[in-house]
Amino acid sequence: MANDLVPQNRPVFDELHPNIYRAAVSLVGLFVLAAWILFDRRPDTGLPLAMVTVFLLVAVLLPVSLFLVCQRHRMPYQRHPEKISFRDWRNGDFAVWGGKLRGTDAAIDVLLPLAAVALGLAAMGIVFLICAGAAS
Repeated sequence: MANDLVPQNRPVFDELHPNIYRAAVSLVGLFVLAAWILFDRRPDTGLPLAMVTVFLLVAVLLPVSLFLVCQRHRMPYQRHPEKISFRDWRNGDFAVWGGKLRGTDAAIDVLLPLAAVALGLAAMGIVFLICAGAAS
């Protein structure tokens, strides 16, 4: 059948594209910046914000260090021969457990919780500043 409903011969990737990792780190950075800029208004909030920053720093540095160790100790036959463009990765499939997921859907699934938390905190901080300015 020439008009298949399921596209055939799409590449299947088993690793996230590096741009997904960069976006995730950027969203965590946005979260930390929003917390420090929008919520650091009193002298007793410095320590809790510092602890949140350390926690998120560890949450980012552990996966990054594990990724670098895996890259360094990967066997030559396991390495990808060429760099994959984000467009090709996005249009391909992403292997998850026993099935496949479209690359775009995998990126959304990974980044949506981080984006919701980071942008939600920034929005709450802006509303907090507006309300505090209107009250005084």
